Amino acid sequence: MTNVNDIIDYENGEMEFDRMVEFFQGMINDGTVWSLQGSYGRTANILIQDGWCILKDAPREEYMRQEKNTNEKI
Repeated sequence: MTNVNDIIDYENGEMEFDRMVEFFQGMINDGTVWSLQGSYGRTANILIQDGWCILKDAPREEYMRQEKNTNEKI
């Protein structure tokens, strides 16, 4: 479960990189990251692509479909 204090620290830029990776990995694991504002999903995708985080489940596919649809409307 995502800790509100972690979100506050992240938003305020008060998170070291290693802690941020753990924070995002936890949200990727429980699917939370895909339901938050878009910047969280985009950051998670970057961390996955760069090898810092691992995608274990499929909720990302729904997020990617929504992101694609949103970008096409812009």
